[in-house]
Amino acid sequence: MSESTNKRQFSLENKEAHNNDHKSWSRRSFLHSLGLMGGAGVALGGFSVGAMASPSLLPSFLTEGPEDRILVLIRLKGGNDGLNMVVPLFNYSEYASARQTIKIPEDDIIPLNDKFGLPVTMEKLTPLWNEGAMKVVNSVGYDNQNLSHFTSSDIWNSANQNIQSSIDKSGWLGRYMLFQDPDYLENLPDVPGAIKISSGGSISYHNPDQIDLAVNFNTPDRLLQVAETGTVYDVNNLPDDCYYGEQVGYLRSILNVTYNFAPKISEAYNALENSVAYSDNDLSRQLAIVARLIKGGLGTRLYMVTLEGFDTHENQNDSHPLLMNYIASAVSEFYDDLKASDLDNNVLAMTFSEFGRRIQENGSGTDHGAAAPLLMFGPELNGSDVLGEDPDFSDLDENANLKHKTDFREIYASILEYWLCLNPVDVDAILGDSYNRIDNLGFVCDPISSTSAPVSQHVSHEVRQNPGGGVTIHYTLDRPGNINLTVYTIMGQKLETLHHGYQTSGQHQKEFVLSYSGLQTLPLVYKLEAQGRVYSGKFIIPQ
Repeated sequence: MSESTNKRQFSLENKEAHNNDHKSWSRRSFLHSLGLMGGAGVALGGFSVGAMASPSLLPSFLTEGPEDRILVLIRLKGGNDGLNMVVPLFNYSEYASARQTIKIPEDDIIPLNDKFGLPVTMEKLTPLWNEGAMKVVNSVGYDNQNLSHFTSSDIWNSANQNIQSSIDKSGWLGRYMLFQDPDYLENLPDVPGAIKISSGGSISYHNPDQIDLAVNFNTPDRLLQVAETGTVYDVNNLPDDCYYGEQVGYLRSILNVTYNFAPKISEAYNALENSVAYSDNDLSRQLAIVARLIKGGLGTRLYMVTLEGFDTHENQNDSHPLLMNYIASAVSEFYDDLKASDLDNNVLAMTFSEFGRRIQENGSGTDHGAAAPLLMFGPELNGSDVLGEDPDFSDLDENANLKHKTDFREIYASILEYWLCLNPVDVDAILGDSYNRIDNLGFVCDPISSTSAPVSQHVSHEVRQNPGGGVTIHYTLDRPGNINLTVYTIMGQKLETLHHGYQTSGQHQKEFVLSYSGLQTLPLVYKLEAQGRVYSGKFIIPQ
């Protein structure tokens, strides 16, 4: 075992440290439920302050983008074993050799294509796959995986890899909500912006003061109970004791977010019933409620549900197959239910977990890993596919874990821009940096609205001759986007594509060196394509 693995102590051999990490995680969830961890964040450490004062803000995020598009996050709590969820058929012998006890037998694998398959326990997902409503994204993670449940969960939920040292403890969707509606807490909209079920420890919807902007229910039963017996608490007449009064006020402000929406939630839930029979498991119960709220016209666009039990250090064969079956059953039932009301096209669902598991089994389970696949669902994916780079068993990190090839924030950025229809500049501000977009997810955004003009790409460009020969094309983008830069002869013959793909805003340069003889004295043309517009210029290679 490597030194770094010993230091982090999140393997089966280090149960005491592992259990302490779980205790910290559970303690934080408990304190948040009591309102005893109110932060005092006054700065956006690591994130753009400009995001809160952007002139592109609309009165309410409910009017930004297609109003009926909904995002459902399915949190797999504990670190899902991605290799036993999306089995690498292309490297099955090495996979099976490392997992002699817990491997999925070849006869129990449903092929997705010639390289990957699902365990037979996930068979209920095959209709979605066959209908083009499912995608797998392989090798997702981040640099220097933390391996702690507590910290890595916060990293995924905040999109901030420096969350431990950052002043700002907000979540990526909390920033999205405030970006669209800075007065969300002070002037609550008519419908909740987000609903979480069984996800109390998740900071995805937290503001910088660690107040959860989502309506948060610890269990599905609690959601139904609150919907029937909502109450609004007074946040002005607080106890005289300063500290105690502050904590009570914090707690009541959280409860107000929940109870303020109780009548609306109850009305939506009771408007329509589920159209299909859901399985008897916790995830199915959660998604059944979400389906009724969507079908009842609640108007909430962000949901999170949670399935626990993925910390499979021991007896993985007893638990993981059941968990895979729960996911497949719940998701297939959820989309069948939505389809009965012609609402399945409005909903994008995605699984995520704080990390994957190690390639090598530890006897009867797997220890904490790094990169892992995630699943996306919905008809708007417009075709099923396996995206991302294949897991590479020969290129492991210092802890013998799979390296990531797709940063999870690339997926967040793609969802924010292509599903929730934010401008690219705003997406980068919310995430605190610019990340590549995944262009082949299938869904796109229509124009935002008739009253909100799309942002145009403004490009400045010039050619500078290089002393040693050739030229450098300099250009500046005022917003990120997909760029195509190509050099042609004056007669239109293509010579070279210098760049094709996503680029951040700011200054860029690409060098062109002529490799064709006989063209040294002829004018050449560069064409730069950005957001449907073409910018061009002529140049001659210096003698």
